[in-house]
Amino acid sequence: MGIFLNSTIPYDSYKEMEDSPYFVDKTLLLEELLPRIGTAEKYICITRPRRFGKSVMANMIASFLSKGKNAGDLFDHLKIAASSSYARNLNQYNVITISFNKIPNRCRSYEQYIDRIENRLKRELIQAFPDADLNPEDPVWDILMDIHTSEYQAKFIFVLDEWDFIFHRDFVTDRNKADYIDFLSALLKDMPYVLLAYMTGILPVSKYSSGSELNMFLEYTMASEQMYSSYFGFTETEVDELFSRYLRTHLDPRITREGLKIWYDGYHTKSGERVYNPRSVTAALINDNLGNYWTSSGPYDEIFYYVSHNTAAVREDIAQMMAGFPVSARVREYAATCMNLTTKDEIFSAMVVYGFLSYEDGCVSIPNRELMDKFREMLLKESSLGYIHRLAKASEKMLEATIAQDTKTMTEILEFAHDTESPLLSYSSEAELTTLVNLIYLQARDRYRIEREDKTGRGYADFIFYPETRKSDDCIILELKVDHTAEEALQQIRDRKYALKFEGSLGREPEYRGRILGVGIAYFRDSKAHECKVEVLREALV
Repeated sequence: MGIFLNSTIPYDSYKEMEDSPYFVDKTLLLEELLPRIGTAEKYICITRPRRFGKSVMANMIASFLSKGKNAGDLFDHLKIAASSSYARNLNQYNVITISFNKIPNRCRSYEQYIDRIENRLKRELIQAFPDADLNPEDPVWDILMDIHTSEYQAKFIFVLDEWDFIFHRDFVTDRNKADYIDFLSALLKDMPYVLLAYMTGILPVSKYSSGSELNMFLEYTMASEQMYSSYFGFTETEVDELFSRYLRTHLDPRITREGLKIWYDGYHTKSGERVYNPRSVTAALINDNLGNYWTSSGPYDEIFYYVSHNTAAVREDIAQMMAGFPVSARVREYAATCMNLTTKDEIFSAMVVYGFLSYEDGCVSIPNRELMDKFREMLLKESSLGYIHRLAKASEKMLEATIAQDTKTMTEILEFAHDTESPLLSYSSEAELTTLVNLIYLQARDRYRIEREDKTGRGYADFIFYPETRKSDDCIILELKVDHTAEEALQQIRDRKYALKFEGSLGREPEYRGRILGVGIAYFRDSKAHECKVEVLREALV
């Protein structure tokens, strides 16, 4: 036993996860994997964005199958224990577990990186199979073959986590990447000692291989394959259960179920099932606070890295997505492996693979509030985004003018938006006006939860601004009109009683105590003129 061969590390890691108050039992993945052991379909690669549970599942598989430690205490009470294949597979195999995200101390070259893996694994194999007459100078695949053909006749299961980690290291050259693919191919492909090769990563392995080196893998991605999709990320039902646990342990809960949906939902499996970011959900429930947990592991400039490859091609689409409109795109997941992204489709494909965008029905979109905040941060900081950036920067002044009922300043900002540059702002529909309004109120997201097309009263308001930092802040209902007056927009707010959204239900005090402002914004295509009107629908409550 060591850190690779029949290691107890996966057991320890999975036990920690199981002891978590928000552990989710996904052990039925094993029931789907076990029939593939020793078959032609034994090569499996799962690709997902980071923080979607890939390593948790890898540790579960290794701890269940490995001879390294009896794991009955972990699995006897979990779902897999009811399977007819449970007892005959639990801890019955030699398992080689490699987490490729571990590197040597002060590693400066690919050779240092791969030598650590190969030399350590060879040493552990020689110690575990002393009678196989093994030569430590041989490549590791020759040593494994010698063990298999010796009196031991051993076969192995490989659990390889974060296979693509090395591609993100500065010291790795294109030649190194090709050598690494050759290493994996020599280790696994057509080798009779392989019972199962289960591999995880972010990048699609089949398209990274330049030829047939790794074509034995069947790849399962979130966008293109339904199989195994429910085991990565949390489903609606699982989040419901976790939220029930949260309520049972918090006397004064600060999180709502709707809040979890707004912040962390937005991804979809191939079949359309909703999926939440698991790391963010559990962190929010543990901390009793909704916030940026997944994206906090990487700054906003990680998103801008992709956008910067061709800002002119994508900035209008990003503005539309920030307004809540999906954007058509041809997503090809292998495009993420290209370091010279140039087209919009390549850029958006890479952003889908890394989880910054979601993909459904031929369209990309920003999945949730957690990611929306990061895109907003980018728009406010990156001047290279041109007029989109300038509009976003004007958004703080727009909110102040709205609250002050300063319609002159509001109109000036809208005219500035229209006169600056206008590829986005042809105003042929309310959708384009909606995108503009979203940009010029971007800073309001610091204080408000902004919902578009929100049901209220007798219809759907274009925008509702819900105060988040202080319940005494002004509430805002905003209606847009093209070729109709701002007064007509306000009349619609009155007639359809949109302000009821902020009134308390029968017998209960209103949650929001501030003024309720009705805001009408109009644009006239013939004159290219804007009009704004603000009305107090309800004064602040004492």
